[in-house]
This record gives sequence, structure tokens and C-alpha cells, in this order.
Amino acid sequence: MSPLRRKPRPKKLTKPDPSGKRFLGPFLDYARTECHLSENTVAAYRRDLTRFFRWLGKRDLLKLDIRTLADYPAWLRNEELAPASSARHIVALRVFFRYLQLEGVMTDNLAELLGTQKLWQRVPEVLSAKEVDRLLASPDHNDPHWRRDRAMLELLYATGCRASELTGLKVADVHLNDGYCICHGKGDKQRIVPLGRRSREAVESYLESDRKKLAQRQTPEQPWLLLSVRGKALRRERIWELLKKYAAREGLSAAASPHTLRHSFATHLLSGGADMRQVQEMLGHASIATTQIYTHVDVSRLRQVHQQYHPRG
Repeated sequence: MSPLRRKPRPKKLTKPDPSGKRFLGPFLDYARTECHLSENTVAAYRRDLTRFFRWLGKRDLLKLDIRTLADYPAWLRNEELAPASSARHIVALRVFFRYLQLEGVMTDNLAELLGTQKLWQRVPEVLSAKEVDRLLASPDHNDPHWRRDRAMLELLYATGCRASELTGLKVADVHLNDGYCICHGKGDKQRIVPLGRRSREAVESYLESDRKKLAQRQTPEQPWLLLSVRGKALRRERIWELLKKYAAREGLSAAASPHTLRHSFATHLLSGGADMRQVQEMLGHASIATTQIYTHVDVSRLRQVHQQYHPRG
């Protein structure tokens, strides 16, 4: 061997990260490929678990005990998260730990022992029927794509769709003559939701005008129902922006969002006498317990029942 040639240095052995961040990527792949979860759900798991690792710091994930882990919900509350957001973080952690159990990395799922704030304490905000009418009629001829925006708002209220579901709605999913559409929910679960006369008219008007023009801006033509100014699928973030613009125009709550119309859809159905199981099916809720929250929302109906049946009503 030439004396000028250096011997190769032995590779340094790097210790695995005790925080367990190395498991995050494989877990997200597992959620995406084997569990068939949507990209939005996978992204939510990524955000929630990134926050968990921030709390964990340099502590060893595999040496956590329940006493230490019990501080995590309190830390989430100090982060000023809404009760529903804190609960979602705990759910994400439970799923992550369950994955580690399946991989043989963990024996026990300590996250199953964590408590969360009661979700029912957070009553969803809803709009009255008159407020919904004002909001849905807000897009007018002065707005660049008012027919599209009106169809968007009508669909949100008529179907109770999430913004992410509306983004993925295709022209082929909408059956105007038969009065229904096919929504693709979480985990790509499909459900059929009826369409009323006003929503059908709004969508038909949009298809005959705005969409034809917007579709010409992309080759080949996009299959999505609601198109952006570039002819691509209208993004979920843009749906939020548009709804907030029209809500502000009508002087409605600054907290109004696509989910507000979803809440209003469910509340108005139940207050009108709809069966809870049918509302559960239309919303795409896996558990009826999630749907039951809307039974607490209609204060006017509760007041009417109280006056009618309570001795001192």
C-alpha cells in the first residue's frame, strides 16, 4: 500500500434518535398505503405528531411512563388549542402507538389511558336559516366567478360536505336529473347525498357558463366539478377564503367556515324532524355519537320543549 494513501476511517456509529422521530415516516406510509387514509388525514397526523415530538423533546419515547405522558394533555391546553383539536392530537397519538405495537416496538399503548376534554363542551356554531339564505345569495354579478361561488356555497349547505370533499367532487359524481351526488369522505368512503332544487339549479347554471370557460384553461380538461381560475380543482384553502369573504360581506360571524355550513346542515335537518341515523349517514360519521352533538345546538327547539312540558316553563 502506498504510504501516501490514507486508510479509510471507520464509519461512526450514530445512535438512534431516542425521541422516536425515525418511526414517523414509516407510520405515515403505513397510514397512507395500508390503512388507505386520505392525504388530508395523513397530513393531520403529521402535524399532530410533530407537535407531540416537540413536547417530548430529548426524552426517550420507548421509556415513557404514564406519569410523564399524562402531562401531554395539559401541555396541549397550555398551547391554547380548542378542545376538539386537543382530542384529535390524543387520537393521533393513540393510532401512532398502536402502530408501534403492531411493529413490535412497544408492548403497551399508554396513550389509551390519556383523558381529553369533553368534546360536547364545544358546541358547534351554526347559522340560522335566514343567515344561510343571505350567505348563499351573496355572490353576485360583480364577483368574477359568482355562479361558481354560488354553486360552491349551495353544495356545502345542501350536502353537508367537508371542504376537502367538495374539492374532490367530480362532474361525474353529480347527478342533477336524479337529484343526488356521490361524496368521497375520509378513507375514500362513498356516500350518496340528495340535492335540493336550489342547489341543482345553481350547479346547472355554473356548468353551462363559468365552468366551460374555466375548463378551457387546462388541457386535457380536468374532471373536477369546481375549477379555479387556472382550470384546476378549486383548493380547499380557496373554498375557505371565498366563504369567509361572503360571510364578512353579509356581516356574519368572523368564525364562519365551510364547517359552519356543515354544522348548519345537520342542525337544520334534526330540528326539522329528520332521523339521527339518516343524518349520520349523510354526514359520513362513523359513530352516531359524533352526530349527537347537533341535538344540543338548536336552543329554540329546546326552549319550546321546556315551555311545553316543564311545570314552570
